[in-house]
Amino acid sequence: MAVESVYTDKCYKPFAHYVRKPQPKTTSQAIKAGGLVWLSGQIPADVNGKLITGSVADKTHAIIQNTEAILKEAGSSLEEVVKVVVYVRDAGIMPEFNAVYNPAFPQKPARSMVEVSNLPAGVDIQVDFVAVARSVEKL
Repeated sequence: MAVESVYTDKCYKPFAHYVRKPQPKTTSQAIKAGGLVWLSGQIPADVNGKLITGSVADKTHAIIQNTEAILKEAGSSLEEVVKVVVYVRDAGIMPEFNAVYNPAFPQKPARSMVEVSNLPAGVDIQVDFVAVARSVEKL
């Protein structure tokens, strides 16, 4: 099975230092393998890596925008997302999160929510996405 790193400059660089061969200087925002695209955890940050400090809605919009950019680079889209895991420090933010999330994912991918005590970079929300990679013929 081929494993391919995915990177776009339309999204922030991963906060952790991931390095894949044969591209030793490229960080992976996602991995494409087995017909799927596995994104690194998405946090609310702009394209330069500056954390979004506004409302939960603002943070969710940023996460979705970054996800869309990475998926596009991988030859996929929000419509092909099949699994989502939402990590939050306070489950009470979910109604505001859902107000932005639900319209972006009308196909209602399988989803889990996990309340945790801490997240990377001190954020209060991180989202993992898995999507189907479209075949080359459909691109």
